[in-house]
Amino acid sequence: MRACPINCTAVKQLFRTCSRITKDVNQMSRGYPCQSILTGMLPNYDPNDNEAGMKILEDLTENVYQIQQRVLEEIITRNAHTEYLKGFLNGQYDKELFKRKVPVVNYEDIKPYIERIANGDSSNIISAEPITELLTSSGTSGGKPKMMPSTAEDLHRKTFFYNLLVPVMNKYVDGLDEGKGMYLLFVKPEIKTPSGLMARPVLTSYYKSSNFKNRHLNRFNVYTSPDETILCSDSKQSMFCQLLCGLVQREEVLRVGAVFASAFLRAIKFLEDHWKELCFNIRTGHVSDWITDPSCRKVVSLILSKPNSELADLIEHECSTKSWEGIIKKLWPRTKYIEVIVTGSMAQYISTLGFYSGGLPLVSTMYASSECYFGINFKPLSKPSDVSYTLVPNMAYFEFLPVKKNHADATQYVQCNGVCKENCMEEETEKEDVETVDLVDVKLGQYYELVVTTFTGLYRYRVGDILMVTGFHNNAPQFRFVHRRNVVLSIDTDKTNEEDLLKAVTKAKLLVEWLGFLLIEYTSYADTSSIPGHYVLFWELKNKGSNDLPVLDPKIVEECCFTVEESLDSVYRRCRRKDNSIGPLEIRVVKHGTFDALMDFCVSQGSSVNQYKTPRCIKSEEAINLLDSRVVGRFFSQTAPSWEPV
Repeated sequence: MRACPINCTAVKQLFRTCSRITKDVNQMSRGYPCQSILTGMLPNYDPNDNEAGMKILEDLTENVYQIQQRVLEEIITRNAHTEYLKGFLNGQYDKELFKRKVPVVNYEDIKPYIERIANGDSSNIISAEPITELLTSSGTSGGKPKMMPSTAEDLHRKTFFYNLLVPVMNKYVDGLDEGKGMYLLFVKPEIKTPSGLMARPVLTSYYKSSNFKNRHLNRFNVYTSPDETILCSDSKQSMFCQLLCGLVQREEVLRVGAVFASAFLRAIKFLEDHWKELCFNIRTGHVSDWITDPSCRKVVSLILSKPNSELADLIEHECSTKSWEGIIKKLWPRTKYIEVIVTGSMAQYISTLGFYSGGLPLVSTMYASSECYFGINFKPLSKPSDVSYTLVPNMAYFEFLPVKKNHADATQYVQCNGVCKENCMEEETEKEDVETVDLVDVKLGQYYELVVTTFTGLYRYRVGDILMVTGFHNNAPQFRFVHRRNVVLSIDTDKTNEEDLLKAVTKAKLLVEWLGFLLIEYTSYADTSSIPGHYVLFWELKNKGSNDLPVLDPKIVEECCFTVEESLDSVYRRCRRKDNSIGPLEIRVVKHGTFDALMDFCVSQGSSVNQYKTPRCIKSEEAINLLDSRVVGRFFSQTAPSWEPV
């Protein structure tokens, strides 16, 4: 029998036992004795046991190479006879052959296979394990929802991943078992494909699974929101009920959050619009009549239980003040942190969150997508500019495409909304012959595009995320999320990605912030209805001290237009100044609630409420018309940006 590639001495207690045998073990293990880590390599432990959880994380990050090799071997061995892999491997199980013969692919390459499964073909096209559902993307990455295969086993992998977050948080924050979390979580109704498989967002899948609904008691993750309110398909009723439960239990709340920063800010906006009605519910002990979901109504009524005029008066006093600065700490005084994703495009919300939170730490705990759950932030209280994620090596097999910078100023650092970013554009990833780099071989300070091979039927799949290596935890690399690949504005030969746009907007908004305005949301589109075309930015602004529509000095906003242009790359500035192939940049200021309406529109088109992220580039004519219908001011750059030949 061959030697086990994992250090059994170090991990045998955590990975149950090396002698445990599962079905078809001899075929699947190819002679390895560590059957405890065979099925997804998921050790079983009590999530209330912090010491055991940290020990698992230490062992995972110490044995990265061995675990990655075992993961790849298991995936190949399971799936070598699927239609997809058999076409490249002819039924062979060799890992090196896999990397030589199986191509690196994007979604368009695998879309026909997934559509066949959605239309009733066998799962064995891509996966030996039955595909039990299809997970849809948020609808704002690349413009269209994508469908990713998922299996029953993958729900256990996600549960294992979530449980690993607990010991990490408890290492840095004391007393989390002494209260509750007010997490605003939502689901979206499923879509049944012709095959009968459900297609739904990854978080909807998890919240509706038995893994979530029948989860074991974990005293560190007790929520103010009953499952019935999270699972309510009416997002307005769900939001109202979850906020009502959170307010009633305010003295027990130790942490608040949502998945994305934008979702949490949307909840604050909802609270601004409905606090009087919420107070009335608390004062009377009666849930509003328009809450018609029977499960929601029943469970919230039990929590509301009786009239509470004292609490209603307190909430009314805090919410009726002119400024809502620090409102989170005022309404939930025991709160230790806000848990939301503030990396990537979510970085633009940092200052707004800071305004409402009263300086509470912003915690981004994890890095995940519909394709796979990837990594954990091992230093959750670090500043947003320092957030890095350590990839967990038993989640999938990870490879990386090197990304080269092509900006002249690529090595310069700029401050983007409190997040230190690097200007980088992918160049080498566009070439077909670029070789991938294994997880253990990435280099500090280098940029890569993430490629994954999963247990669910994705093989050498380009996720589309650009990452930078920031360090190592034991032998596991740590990555900063930089931006999504190919999210761009383009009029001529210019290519502006999400990162560059965020950098430029961050600089420009400083001009209005010192006047007392907050940039609540923004998006953009390339207007080619005239010649030359030009960039259009939609900005929703808010007075810090009130909800009144800002009165803007046109010269200030015109200066914002110029600042955005001056901050964009040299190709854009050349097109604008020398070639005259791009017209002056335009900012269109929109009235309050415009981006709420945009989200409602996107949700109506298939996006998930829970996963929704404001798209930084709009291409839908309907969405542009919606934004244009709410414009209250249009401003253009009055001066071309500077440009010098490089």
